[in-house]
Amino acid sequence: MTGPEPETKMQFLFALRSRGVTDKRVLQAMEEIDRGMFVRGIFANRSYDDMPLPIACGQTISQPSVVGLMTQALHLSPRDKVLEVGTGSGYQAAILSRLVRRVYTVDRHARLVREASQAFSALGLSNITAMTADGSFGLPEQAPFDRIIVTAAAEDPPGPLLAQLKINGIMVVPVGQSDAVQTLIRVLRTETGYDYEEIRPVRFVPLLEGLGKDG
Repeated sequence: MTGPEPETKMQFLFALRSRGVTDKRVLQAMEEIDRGMFVRGIFANRSYDDMPLPIACGQTISQPSVVGLMTQALHLSPRDKVLEVGTGSGYQAAILSRLVRRVYTVDRHARLVREASQAFSALGLSNITAMTADGSFGLPEQAPFDRIIVTAAAEDPPGPLLAQLKINGIMVVPVGQSDAVQTLIRVLRTETGYDYEEIRPVRFVPLLEGLGKDG
């Protein structure tokens, strides 16, 4: 299994840094995880471009710099237990797996979970649990979580997910009323409530309830 050429990888990391991904641990994880493992078919040759790409089930694999910025915004530590809502290609979960103790990732599309799980196995990432579920309800049986990352946009941070954050836990989620205008926000759960901080404008697919119709 071959990764990208050294020059391609250098350009990839330079693009990440130039767009604000500066956390050394995050950059190292993104250097180690081959994005090409998560991009299939006709877009495979675009794996190292800093752009979102289509994947199965009408979803996308996020732009690498956005993956990096969201990961960085979580302020991860090696002991953290993280919930990801929206497995998609599995790329974000793979990055997280290099930085934390345990990753739980859920997606409403069984096909995406299957394909992501195959990539995790091929890369030897044994600390990820991927499952098909309605992510808008989180994963109560594994709560509370140190960190939660949502890779689909909601009108507001979903209540069930907020409730599954530990005190001093952080959630990063895109929010917005429309496809065109969304803001990535960081939510810190405190002893008395939640603090919200805007990070940057983004564009994500909407967070939908229920399971996908695919097999």
